[in-house]
Amino acid sequence: MIRLSPKLLSKWMKLLLSMMLIVFAAILSAFLIRETWHLLEILLNNRPDNDAYQLIEAIIIWFLYFEFIALIAKYFDSKFHFPLRYFIYIGITAIVRLIIVDHEKPMATLTYSFAILVLLGALYVANTNALRRI
Repeated sequence: MIRLSPKLLSKWMKLLLSMMLIVFAAILSAFLIRETWHLLEILLNNRPDNDAYQLIEAIIIWFLYFEFIALIAKYFDSKFHFPLRYFIYIGITAIVRLIIVDHEKPMATLTYSFAILVLLGALYVANTNALRRI
């Protein structure tokens, strides 16, 4: 029977996680390139059926892909640690996209706005010197 020490197991798990994150970053990069192409098509196509909401939604989706790739890069830069701030940024961007896309119900929009306010409070707390690691 093979016995693995906790340090060796941790090292192998960290290696597996790193490899999977690199694969995930490559997939996200492919989607980012595809979304960039889609965004260029919207910008260069002057059809009357293109509206501002479609353009804004494409831009925000592009930023979501970009933020996830930046989060993975920051994970490796900060010695295998995911900074909380980046998750909050992604959450705020995703809720803004949701408000832009689905703004038919006023109560839902108000609830989403309140969620952004809560996330901004969490971002303020995460950026205080007591919690800031990097």
